Amino acid sequence: MFLSVFDMFKIGIGPSSSHTMGPMTAAALFLDDLARLDPPADAVAVSLHGSLAFTGIGHASDRAVILGLSGETPDQVDPDGMEAIAARVRTRHRVTPPGHDGYRFDPAVDLRLDRKIPLPAHPNGMIFTATRDGAEVLRRVYYSVGGGFVLPEDQLDCPQRARAERLAVVPYPFTSAEEMLALAAESGLSIAEMKRQNELRFTDEADLDARLDRIAQTMMDCIDRGISQDGILPGGLKVPRRARALHDRLQADRQLNRPNPLLANDWLAVFAMAVNEENAAGGRVVTAPTNGAAGVIPAVLRYFRQFHPDLDAEAHRVFLLTAAAIGGLIKHNASISGAEVGCQGEIGSASAMAAGGLAAVMGGTPPQIENAAEIALEHHLGMTCDPIGGLVQVPCIERNAFGAVKAVTAASIAVKADGVHFVPLDACIRTMRQTGLDMADKYKETSLGGLATSVPVSLPDC
Repeated sequence: MFLSVFDMFKIGIGPSSSHTMGPMTAAALFLDDLARLDPPADAVAVSLHGSLAFTGIGHASDRAVILGLSGETPDQVDPDGMEAIAARVRTRHRVTPPGHDGYRFDPAVDLRLDRKIPLPAHPNGMIFTATRDGAEVLRRVYYSVGGGFVLPEDQLDCPQRARAERLAVVPYPFTSAEEMLALAAESGLSIAEMKRQNELRFTDEADLDARLDRIAQTMMDCIDRGISQDGILPGGLKVPRRARALHDRLQADRQLNRPNPLLANDWLAVFAMAVNEENAAGGRVVTAPTNGAAGVIPAVLRYFRQFHPDLDAEAHRVFLLTAAAIGGLIKHNASISGAEVGCQGEIGSASAMAAGGLAAVMGGTPPQIENAAEIALEHHLGMTCDPIGGLVQVPCIERNAFGAVKAVTAASIAVKADGVHFVPLDACIRTMRQTGLDMADKYKETSLGGLATSVPVSLPDC
Protein backbone atom coordinates (compact mmCIF):
# COMPACT_ATOMS: atom_id res chain seq x y z
CA MET A 1 0.00 0.00 0.00
CA PHE A 2 1.37 3.39 -0.93
CA LEU A 3 -0.71 6.53 -0.62
CA SER A 4 1.27 9.70 -1.13
CA VAL A 5 1.20 12.50 1.42
CA PHE A 6 -0.30 14.53 -1.43
CA ASP A 7 -3.10 12.00 -1.82
CA MET A 8 -4.04 12.66 1.79
CA PHE A 9 -3.55 16.44 1.70
CA LYS A 10 -5.10 18.17 -1.31
CA ILE A 11 -5.55 21.90 -1.77
CA GLY A 12 -9.13 22.67 -2.75
CA ILE A 13 -12.28 24.50 -1.74
CA GLY A 14 -15.13 24.00 0.72
CA PRO A 15 -17.46 22.88 1.95
CA SER A 16 -16.93 19.17 1.20
CA SER A 17 -14.13 17.11 -0.29
CA SER A 18 -16.51 14.32 -1.34
CA HIS A 19 -19.47 16.47 -2.29
CA THR A 20 -17.81 19.63 -3.63
CA MET A 21 -14.30 18.79 -4.78
CA GLY A 22 -15.36 15.33 -5.96
CA PRO A 23 -18.07 16.44 -8.42
CA MET A 24 -15.82 19.23 -9.75
CA THR A 25 -13.04 16.73 -10.35
CA ALA A 26 -15.44 14.27 -11.97
CA ALA A 27 -16.60 17.00 -14.35
CA ALA A 28 -12.98 17.66 -15.32
CA LEU A 29 -12.50 13.96 -16.11
CA PHE A 30 -15.67 14.03 -18.21
CA LEU A 31 -14.40 17.05 -20.15
CA ASP A 32 -11.25 15.11 -21.03
CA ASP A 33 -13.36 12.40 -22.66
CA LEU A 34 -15.64 14.97 -24.29
CA ALA A 35 -12.67 16.62 -25.96
CA ARG A 36 -11.89 13.36 -27.80
CA LEU A 37 -15.34 13.02 -29.41
CA ASP A 38 -15.45 13.55 -33.17
CA PRO A 39 -17.87 14.94 -34.14
CA PRO A 40 -18.32 16.76 -30.82
CA ALA A 41 -21.33 16.65 -28.53
CA ASP A 42 -23.60 19.68 -28.29
CA ALA A 43 -25.22 19.20 -24.86
CA VAL A 44 -24.41 17.68 -21.45
CA ALA A 45 -26.42 16.53 -18.43
CA VAL A 46 -25.57 15.28 -14.94
CA SER A 47 -27.38 13.33 -12.23
CA LEU A 48 -26.18 13.02 -8.63
CA HIS A 49 -27.16 9.97 -6.57
CA GLY A 50 -27.17 8.67 -3.01
CA SER A 51 -25.57 10.88 -0.40
CA LEU A 52 -24.65 13.41 -3.10
CA ALA A 53 -28.32 13.85 -3.91
CA PHE A 54 -29.51 14.12 -0.31
CA THR A 55 -27.02 16.79 0.76
CA GLY A 56 -25.99 18.15 -2.63
CA ILE A 57 -27.46 21.61 -2.20
CA GLY A 58 -26.02 22.10 1.28
CA HIS A 59 -22.61 20.93 0.10
CA ALA A 60 -22.73 23.06 -3.07
CA SER A 61 -22.48 19.95 -5.24
CA ASP A 62 -24.64 21.61 -7.87
CA ARG A 63 -22.33 24.61 -8.11
CA ALA A 64 -19.30 22.30 -8.14
CA VAL A 65 -20.64 20.47 -11.20
CA ILE A 66 -21.25 23.77 -12.98
CA LEU A 67 -17.74 24.97 -12.15
CA GLY A 68 -16.18 21.68 -13.24
CA LEU A 69 -18.02 21.69 -16.55
CA SER A 70 -16.81 25.27 -16.99
CA GLY A 71 -13.21 24.04 -16.79
CA GLU A 72 -12.46 24.94 -13.16
CA THR A 73 -10.53 22.63 -10.82
CA PRO A 74 -10.58 22.58 -6.98
CA ASP A 75 -6.97 23.62 -6.57
CA GLN A 76 -7.07 26.47 -9.10
CA VAL A 77 -10.57 27.99 -8.93
CA ASP A 78 -10.83 31.45 -7.41
CA PRO A 79 -13.20 31.13 -4.43
CA ASP A 80 -14.25 34.76 -4.86
CA GLY A 81 -15.27 34.21 -8.49
CA MET A 82 -17.18 30.93 -8.19
CA GLU A 83 -20.66 32.34 -7.77
CA ALA A 84 -20.29 34.64 -10.78
CA ILE A 85 -19.33 31.69 -12.99
CA ALA A 86 -22.28 29.63 -11.76
CA ALA A 87 -24.69 32.54 -12.22
CA ARG A 88 -23.50 33.07 -15.78
CA VAL A 89 -24.12 29.42 -16.66
CA ARG A 90 -27.56 29.47 -15.04
CA THR A 91 -28.46 32.54 -17.11
CA ARG A 92 -26.96 31.50 -20.44
CA HIS A 93 -27.78 27.78 -20.16
CA ARG A 94 -24.38 26.95 -21.59
CA VAL A 95 -20.91 25.88 -20.41
CA THR A 96 -17.83 26.93 -22.37
CA PRO A 97 -14.74 25.24 -20.92
CA PRO A 98 -11.37 26.20 -22.44
CA GLY A 99 -10.54 24.12 -25.49
CA HIS A 100 -14.18 23.23 -26.19
CA ASP A 101 -16.78 24.84 -28.44
CA GLY A 102 -19.26 24.81 -25.58
CA TYR A 103 -22.31 22.74 -24.65
CA ARG A 104 -25.95 23.37 -23.84
CA PHE A 105 -26.44 22.92 -20.12
CA ASP A 106 -29.33 24.35 -18.14
CA PRO A 107 -28.71 23.44 -14.49
CA ALA A 108 -32.41 23.79 -13.68
CA VAL A 109 -33.16 20.96 -16.12
CA ASP A 110 -29.92 19.14 -16.86
CA LEU A 111 -28.60 18.77 -13.30
CA ARG A 112 -30.72 16.34 -11.27
CA LEU A 113 -30.41 15.27 -7.65
CA ASP A 114 -31.80 11.75 -7.83
CA ARG A 115 -32.69 10.62 -4.31
CA LYS A 116 -34.54 7.51 -5.46
CA ILE A 117 -31.92 5.54 -7.35
CA PRO A 118 -28.56 4.99 -5.60
CA LEU A 119 -25.65 3.74 -7.66
CA PRO A 120 -24.24 0.36 -6.62
CA ALA A 121 -20.55 0.89 -5.88
CA HIS A 122 -20.55 3.80 -3.38
CA PRO A 123 -23.00 6.25 -1.76
CA ASN A 124 -21.48 9.16 -3.74
CA GLY A 125 -22.34 8.33 -7.35
CA MET A 126 -22.64 10.58 -10.41
CA ILE A 127 -23.71 10.05 -14.02
CA PHE A 128 -22.48 12.42 -16.75
CA THR A 129 -23.97 12.18 -20.24
CA ALA A 130 -23.37 14.01 -23.51
CA THR A 131 -25.69 14.19 -26.51
CA ARG A 132 -25.56 15.34 -30.10
CA ASP A 133 -28.81 16.25 -31.83
CA GLY A 134 -30.65 14.65 -28.92
CA ALA A 135 -28.87 11.27 -29.16
CA GLU A 136 -26.56 10.09 -26.38
CA VAL A 137 -22.93 9.90 -27.51
CA LEU A 138 -21.09 9.58 -24.19
CA ARG A 139 -21.99 8.30 -20.74
CA ARG A 140 -19.69 8.12 -17.73
CA VAL A 141 -20.31 7.04 -14.13
CA TYR A 142 -18.03 8.35 -11.38
CA TYR A 143 -17.77 7.77 -7.65
CA SER A 144 -16.47 10.30 -5.13
CA VAL A 145 -14.91 7.98 -2.57
CA GLY A 146 -13.73 10.41 0.10
CA GLY A 147 -11.09 13.07 0.55
CA GLY A 148 -11.52 14.37 -2.99
CA PHE A 149 -10.70 11.02 -4.61
CA VAL A 150 -12.81 10.30 -7.73
CA LEU A 151 -12.93 7.03 -9.66
CA PRO A 152 -14.70 6.09 -12.91
CA GLU A 153 -16.84 2.99 -12.46
CA ASP A 154 -14.53 0.89 -14.64
CA GLN A 155 -11.49 1.82 -12.58
CA LEU A 156 -12.70 1.12 -9.05
CA ASP A 157 -9.97 -1.45 -8.56
CA CYS A 158 -7.28 0.62 -10.26
CA PRO A 159 -6.14 2.42 -7.09
CA GLN A 160 -5.51 -0.93 -5.44
CA ARG A 161 -3.52 -2.09 -8.47
CA ALA A 162 -1.63 1.18 -8.67
CA ARG A 163 -0.84 1.11 -4.95
CA ALA A 164 0.35 -2.49 -5.27
CA GLU A 165 2.64 -1.49 -8.15
CA ARG A 166 4.01 1.47 -6.20
CA LEU A 167 4.36 -0.74 -3.12
CA ALA A 168 6.79 -2.91 -5.03
CA VAL A 169 9.17 -0.02 -5.66
CA VAL A 170 9.19 1.88 -2.37
CA PRO A 171 11.91 0.99 0.13
CA TYR A 172 9.61 0.77 3.17
CA PRO A 173 6.31 -0.83 2.09
CA PHE A 174 3.65 -1.34 4.75
CA THR A 175 -0.06 -2.09 4.60
CA SER A 176 -0.72 -2.14 8.33
CA ALA A 177 0.48 -0.45 11.49
CA GLU A 178 2.05 -3.73 12.55
CA GLU A 179 4.16 -3.81 9.40
CA MET A 180 4.98 -0.11 9.79
CA LEU A 181 6.31 -0.66 13.31
CA ALA A 182 8.28 -3.73 12.26
CA LEU A 183 9.97 -1.80 9.43
CA ALA A 184 10.75 1.08 11.78
CA ALA A 185 12.34 -1.28 14.28
CA GLU A 186 14.32 -3.08 11.58
CA SER A 187 15.54 0.09 9.85
CA GLY A 188 16.01 2.31 12.89
CA LEU A 189 14.12 5.06 11.06
CA SER A 190 11.19 7.10 12.26
CA ILE A 191 7.80 6.84 10.56
CA ALA A 192 8.37 10.25 8.93
CA GLU A 193 11.79 9.18 7.64
CA MET A 194 10.36 6.00 6.10
CA LYS A 195 7.51 7.98 4.57
CA ARG A 196 10.01 10.50 3.16
CA GLN A 197 12.11 7.77 1.57
CA ASN A 198 9.00 6.25 0.00
CA GLU A 199 7.94 9.62 -1.41
CA LEU A 200 11.42 10.20 -2.85
CA ARG A 201 10.94 7.27 -5.22
CA PHE A 202 8.53 9.51 -7.13
CA THR A 203 10.03 12.99 -6.69
CA ASP A 204 13.16 14.74 -5.42
CA GLU A 205 14.01 16.38 -2.09
CA ALA A 206 13.44 19.95 -3.26
CA ASP A 207 10.06 19.24 -4.81
CA LEU A 208 8.89 17.17 -1.85
CA ASP A 209 9.83 19.85 0.66
CA ALA A 210 8.37 22.65 -1.46
CA ARG A 211 5.03 20.85 -1.77
CA LEU A 212 4.95 19.99 1.93
CA ASP A 213 5.69 23.62 2.75
CA ARG A 214 2.89 24.76 0.44
CA ILE A 215 0.43 22.42 2.18
CA ALA A 216 1.45 23.72 5.61
CA GLN A 217 1.31 27.34 4.48
CA THR A 218 -2.13 26.90 2.92
CA MET A 219 -3.35 25.51 6.24
CA MET A 220 -1.92 28.47 8.12
CA ASP A 221 -3.35 30.94 5.58
CA CYS A 222 -6.78 29.36 6.05
CA ILE A 223 -6.57 29.88 9.82
CA ASP A 224 -5.51 33.49 9.30
CA ARG A 225 -8.46 34.15 6.99
CA GLY A 226 -10.85 32.45 9.37
CA ILE A 227 -9.83 34.55 12.36
CA SER A 228 -10.13 37.75 10.31
CA GLN A 229 -13.70 37.21 9.09
CA ASP A 230 -17.07 37.63 10.75
CA GLY A 231 -20.70 37.61 9.66
CA ILE A 232 -23.19 34.85 8.86
CA LEU A 233 -22.21 31.66 7.06
CA PRO A 234 -24.07 30.96 3.79
CA GLY A 235 -26.69 28.26 3.40
CA GLY A 236 -29.72 29.37 5.37
CA LEU A 237 -28.97 28.11 8.90
CA LYS A 238 -27.83 31.62 9.81
CA VAL A 239 -24.88 30.28 11.77
CA PRO A 240 -22.59 33.16 12.82
CA ARG A 241 -18.84 32.98 12.47
CA ARG A 242 -17.31 32.81 15.96
CA ALA A 243 -13.59 32.31 15.42
CA ARG A 244 -12.72 35.99 15.07
CA ALA A 245 -14.48 37.06 18.26
CA LEU A 246 -12.99 34.15 20.20
CA HIS A 247 -9.54 34.94 18.84
CA ASP A 248 -9.84 38.61 19.76
CA ARG A 249 -10.86 37.66 23.29
CA LEU A 250 -7.91 35.29 23.65
CA GLN A 251 -5.54 37.96 22.40
CA ALA A 252 -6.94 40.44 24.92
CA ASP A 253 -6.61 37.90 27.72
CA ARG A 254 -2.96 37.36 26.85
CA GLN A 255 -2.27 41.00 27.66
CA LEU A 256 -3.61 40.52 31.19
CA ASN A 257 -0.86 38.00 31.99
CA ARG A 258 -3.07 35.90 34.23
CA PRO A 259 -3.28 32.10 34.27
CA ASN A 260 -5.94 30.42 32.16
CA PRO A 261 -6.29 26.67 32.80
CA LEU A 262 -8.26 26.24 29.57
CA LEU A 263 -5.81 28.09 27.34
CA ALA A 264 -4.69 25.13 25.23
CA ASN A 265 -8.26 24.03 24.56
CA ASP A 266 -9.29 27.59 23.74
CA TRP A 267 -6.56 28.12 21.14
CA LEU A 268 -7.09 24.71 19.57
CA ALA A 269 -10.81 25.43 19.27
CA VAL A 270 -10.25 28.85 17.71
CA PHE A 271 -7.84 27.53 15.11
CA ALA A 272 -10.02 24.55 14.19
CA MET A 273 -13.21 26.59 14.00
CA ALA A 274 -11.48 29.23 11.87
CA VAL A 275 -10.64 26.61 9.25
CA ASN A 276 -14.06 25.05 9.18
CA GLU A 277 -15.86 28.37 9.05
CA GLU A 278 -13.76 29.10 5.97
CA ASN A 279 -14.67 25.68 4.64
CA ALA A 280 -18.38 26.29 5.26
CA ALA A 281 -18.06 29.55 3.34
CA GLY A 282 -16.53 27.77 0.33
CA GLY A 283 -13.02 29.10 0.94
CA ARG A 284 -9.60 27.65 0.20
CA VAL A 285 -8.82 24.67 2.45
CA VAL A 286 -6.68 21.54 2.51
CA THR A 287 -8.37 18.16 2.74
CA ALA A 288 -6.96 16.75 5.95
CA PRO A 289 -8.00 14.10 5.14
CA THR A 290 -11.41 15.56 4.15
CA ASN A 291 -12.94 19.03 4.08
CA GLY A 292 -15.43 18.26 6.83
CA ALA A 293 -12.49 17.43 9.09
CA ALA A 294 -10.10 20.00 7.62
CA GLY A 295 -9.64 21.97 10.84
CA VAL A 296 -8.20 19.31 13.14
CA ILE A 297 -4.69 18.90 11.72
CA PRO A 298 -4.07 22.63 11.00
CA ALA A 299 -5.26 23.51 14.52
CA VAL A 300 -2.86 21.08 16.19
CA LEU A 301 0.01 22.07 13.92
CA ARG A 302 -0.63 25.81 14.43
CA TYR A 303 -0.91 25.44 18.19
CA PHE A 304 2.37 23.58 18.42
CA ARG A 305 4.14 26.05 16.12
CA GLN A 306 2.78 29.12 17.89
CA PHE A 307 3.49 28.04 21.44
CA HIS A 308 6.78 26.21 20.89
CA PRO A 309 9.08 28.88 19.44
CA ASP A 310 12.11 26.58 19.51
CA LEU A 311 10.49 24.34 16.90
CA ASP A 312 12.78 23.93 13.86
CA ALA A 313 11.70 24.47 10.25
CA GLU A 314 11.64 20.74 9.53
CA ALA A 315 9.01 19.99 12.19
CA HIS A 316 5.93 20.67 10.08
CA ARG A 317 7.28 18.30 7.41
CA VAL A 318 7.76 15.57 10.00
CA PHE A 319 4.24 16.28 11.29
CA LEU A 320 2.64 16.04 7.83
CA LEU A 321 4.59 12.97 6.72
CA THR A 322 3.73 11.10 9.91
CA ALA A 323 0.08 12.15 9.75
CA ALA A 324 -0.12 11.02 6.11
CA ALA A 325 1.30 7.61 7.01
CA ILE A 326 -1.44 7.16 9.62
CA GLY A 327 -4.12 8.46 7.28
CA GLY A 328 -2.99 6.14 4.52
CA LEU A 329 -3.43 3.13 6.78
CA ILE A 330 -6.95 4.24 7.69
CA LYS A 331 -7.99 4.91 4.10
CA HIS A 332 -6.48 1.65 2.84
CA ASN A 333 -7.98 -0.56 5.54
CA ALA A 334 -11.23 1.30 6.33
CA SER A 335 -12.47 4.64 4.98
CA ILE A 336 -12.21 8.40 5.38
CA SER A 337 -15.64 8.99 3.83
CA GLY A 338 -18.52 10.20 6.00
CA ALA A 339 -20.95 8.84 3.42
CA GLU A 340 -19.40 5.41 3.84
CA VAL A 341 -18.63 5.06 7.58
CA GLY A 342 -19.98 8.20 9.25
CA CYS A 343 -18.05 11.01 10.88
CA GLN A 344 -15.74 8.57 12.67
CA GLY A 345 -14.08 8.24 9.28
CA GLU A 346 -13.60 12.00 8.96
CA ILE A 347 -13.06 13.62 12.37
CA GLY A 348 -11.82 10.33 13.82
CA SER A 349 -9.25 9.86 11.06
CA ALA A 350 -8.14 13.50 11.24
CA SER A 351 -7.72 13.29 15.01
CA ALA A 352 -5.68 10.09 14.71
CA MET A 353 -3.49 11.67 12.04
CA ALA A 354 -2.97 14.82 14.11
CA ALA A 355 -2.20 12.80 17.22
CA GLY A 356 0.42 10.78 15.37
CA GLY A 357 1.95 13.89 13.83
CA LEU A 358 2.09 15.69 17.15
CA ALA A 359 3.60 12.69 18.95
CA ALA A 360 6.29 12.61 16.26
CA VAL A 361 7.35 16.25 16.69
CA MET A 362 7.23 15.79 20.45
CA GLY A 363 9.96 13.18 20.04
CA GLY A 364 7.75 10.12 20.27
CA THR A 365 9.00 6.71 19.17
CA PRO A 366 7.15 4.79 16.44
CA PRO A 367 5.25 2.69 19.04
CA GLN A 368 4.27 5.88 20.91
CA ILE A 369 3.09 7.48 17.65
CA GLU A 370 1.02 4.41 16.80
CA ASN A 371 -0.41 4.49 20.32
CA ALA A 372 -1.33 8.18 19.99
CA ALA A 373 -3.17 7.54 16.72
CA GLU A 374 -5.04 4.60 18.22
CA ILE A 375 -6.15 6.54 21.29
CA ALA A 376 -7.51 9.38 19.17
CA LEU A 377 -9.33 7.10 16.72
CA GLU A 378 -10.74 4.86 19.46
CA HIS A 379 -12.52 7.77 21.09
CA HIS A 380 -14.33 8.69 17.88
CA LEU A 381 -15.67 5.21 17.12
CA GLY A 382 -19.36 5.24 16.28
CA MET A 383 -19.60 8.95 15.49
CA THR A 384 -22.37 9.55 12.99
CA CYS A 385 -22.44 12.06 10.13
CA ASP A 386 -25.70 13.96 10.55
CA PRO A 387 -25.25 17.55 9.32
CA ILE A 388 -28.25 19.76 9.94
CA GLY A 389 -29.72 20.95 6.67
CA GLY A 390 -27.04 19.05 4.78
CA LEU A 391 -24.60 21.87 5.53
CA VAL A 392 -21.05 21.37 6.79
CA GLN A 393 -21.73 23.64 9.76
CA VAL A 394 -23.64 22.05 12.65
CA PRO A 395 -22.23 19.96 14.29
CA CYS A 396 -19.24 19.84 11.94
CA ILE A 397 -17.44 23.06 12.91
CA GLU A 398 -17.37 22.35 16.65
CA ARG A 399 -16.51 18.70 16.05
CA ASN A 400 -13.22 19.83 14.53
CA ALA A 401 -12.42 21.70 17.74
CA PHE A 402 -13.07 18.59 19.82
CA GLY A 403 -11.10 16.43 17.38
CA ALA A 404 -8.11 18.73 17.84
CA VAL A 405 -8.37 18.63 21.63
CA LYS A 406 -8.62 14.83 21.58
CA ALA A 407 -5.58 14.62 19.30
CA VAL A 408 -3.44 16.66 21.68
CA THR A 409 -4.68 14.65 24.66
CA ALA A 410 -3.95 11.37 22.87
CA ALA A 411 -0.42 12.46 21.93
CA SER A 412 0.29 13.68 25.45
CA ILE A 413 -0.86 10.39 26.98
CA ALA A 414 1.11 8.32 24.47
CA VAL A 415 4.48 10.08 24.72
CA LYS A 416 4.40 9.85 28.50
CA ALA A 417 4.12 6.05 28.25
CA ASP A 418 6.40 3.41 26.75
CA GLY A 419 4.35 2.66 23.65
CA VAL A 420 2.99 -0.63 24.98
CA HIS A 421 -0.80 -0.58 24.93
CA PHE A 422 -3.81 -2.85 24.91
CA VAL A 423 -5.59 -2.03 21.60
CA PRO A 424 -3.44 -2.03 18.43
CA LEU A 425 -4.13 0.67 15.85
CA ASP A 426 -4.89 -2.01 13.27
CA ALA A 427 -7.65 -3.42 15.50
CA CYS A 428 -9.11 0.04 16.00
CA ILE A 429 -9.13 0.67 12.23
CA ARG A 430 -10.88 -2.67 11.62
CA THR A 431 -13.43 -1.77 14.28
CA MET A 432 -14.09 1.59 12.65
CA ARG A 433 -14.66 -0.11 9.31
CA GLN A 434 -17.06 -2.68 10.76
CA THR A 435 -18.90 -0.03 12.77
CA GLY A 436 -19.39 1.92 9.56
CA LEU A 437 -20.79 -1.13 7.80
CA ASP A 438 -23.20 -1.71 10.69
CA MET A 439 -24.28 1.95 10.81
CA ALA A 440 -27.65 2.79 9.26
CA ASP A 441 -27.43 4.85 6.08
CA LYS A 442 -29.50 7.62 7.63
CA TYR A 443 -26.53 8.39 9.88
CA LYS A 444 -24.01 8.56 7.01
CA GLU A 445 -24.07 12.02 5.42
CA THR A 446 -27.66 11.88 4.21
CA SER A 447 -29.14 14.24 6.81
CA LEU A 448 -31.97 11.72 7.27
CA GLY A 449 -31.29 10.98 10.95
CA GLY A 450 -29.61 12.18 14.14
CA LEU A 451 -29.29 15.91 14.72
CA ALA A 452 -30.42 16.59 11.18
CA THR A 453 -33.92 15.43 12.06
CA SER A 454 -33.93 16.18 15.77
CA VAL A 455 -33.39 19.87 14.95
CA PRO A 456 -35.62 20.39 11.89
CA VAL A 457 -34.97 23.46 9.79
CA SER A 458 -36.48 24.95 6.67
CA LEU A 459 -33.92 25.91 4.06
CA PRO A 460 -34.25 27.33 0.55
CA ASP A 461 -34.06 24.82 -2.29
CA CYS A 462 -31.05 26.50 -3.84
